Amino acid sequence: MTTRMPEAVMSEDGPVSFWPAPHTEQPVHATVTLPGSKSITNRALILAALADRPSTLTGALRSRDTNLMIAALRSMGAEITGDADTLTVTPAATLGSATVDCGLAGTIMRFLPPAAALAHGDVAFFGDEQARSRPLNTILDALRSLGVEIDGNSLPFVVHGNGSLRGGPVTIDASGSSQFVSGLLLSAARFVQGVTVRHQGGQLPSMPHIEMTVQMLRQADVRVDAPEDVRAEQVWTVEPGPIHAVDWEIEPDLSNATPFLAAAAVTGGQMVIPHWPQLTTQPGDVIREILVRMGAEARRFDGRLTVRGPERLAGIDIDLHDVGELTPTVAALAALADSPSRLRGIAHLRGHETDRLAALSTEINRLGGKVTETEDGLHIVPTELHGGRWHSYADHRMATAGAILGLRVPGVEIEDIGTTAKTLPNFVSLWEAMLFGEGAAR
Repeated sequence: MTTRMPEAVMSEDGPVSFWPAPHTEQPVHATVTLPGSKSITNRALILAALADRPSTLTGALRSRDTNLMIAALRSMGAEITGDADTLTVTPAATLGSATVDCGLAGTIMRFLPPAAALAHGDVAFFGDEQARSRPLNTILDALRSLGVEIDGNSLPFVVHGNGSLRGGPVTIDASGSSQFVSGLLLSAARFVQGVTVRHQGGQLPSMPHIEMTVQMLRQADVRVDAPEDVRAEQVWTVEPGPIHAVDWEIEPDLSNATPFLAAAAVTGGQMVIPHWPQLTTQPGDVIREILVRMGAEARRFDGRLTVRGPERLAGIDIDLHDVGELTPTVAALAALADSPSRLRGIAHLRGHETDRLAALSTEINRLGGKVTETEDGLHIVPTELHGGRWHSYADHRMATAGAILGLRVPGVEIEDIGTTAKTLPNFVSLWEAMLFGEGAAR
């Protein structure tokens, strides 16, 4: 196994750091304990800030995305105390004017504007330069139709809150992101009329994330009517009423587990992830099925998921529409497989932190790969890869995909590995502990 210190080079925007991805010729054998789910943590923070009394969060993720959410809610008047992964949230008597830094977090720029409409005063949103191109019209136009005055159609924008929101029925096209539906549902119990959200348009992506939102609202005793068959009807209704406080226990982030499970798959090794939930709404749980279809073994027993890699990794033809966040990991696996793969149903990834389809095809091909963009995904033909620089595009999942490839391809250098702090601030230490046997990685 080899690793080197990061190298800094100069660009027009200043120094850029490249991290030499560790390479190994040996099977990876490790146990990795992961922090909490970003998706669950940020939903729980919003529900706690709007609840009827204080709540606690145990196992909360502390990362750039969640710390920005905490800072945003504090600036609007909520009291959030505690450190590490245990937090106490005391709702504000009234939400007030604030300035919100979204960073690159879709869960902030799409979940918080409806809550900001309940504030007494203006709430100004801004974010990283890369975030300015992320689509926000759907959520902002929906709020306008519900009676909210908003300046701007993308970051930066200002929500002019007047202390309440009428609510009621709204029709949106959420084919670009399920976060538009979740964003409207999370705060809707505090609207005068609640909300009825109807999706009309293209195929709705990442349904598990909407199911996560509905489940968490119901845990807070919010009345939610959700479709039993989303193929027949895509309408969600939240009744007005209190959001009751919940002492949230946050599951480990299963999507952040996928690079570590992939490490076992591509090296023919074994990875153990403790505390894997038996039942979950997290899309990351689908990685078990994907790895089995590609030839690995995956077994959950006594709360621990164990994945054993095969001698040869098979390609896969799969629709990732509901689990698009797994695409960078699956693309890296496919590039190291022994037969072609087709990843389908993921056109909406062109609107994520970066255009992930273009980024994955560009970067894998830069290392000698053979990846073609299709109308709704990627076609990947395995070839002999070589080392080179892997650009992350300020996208945490692009960075971890490069790390997976670096395990089997010597000489891969990843730009700005620090972008992984968006959801997993200690990725590098976990990755190196996994490889170099520093006990169980934590």
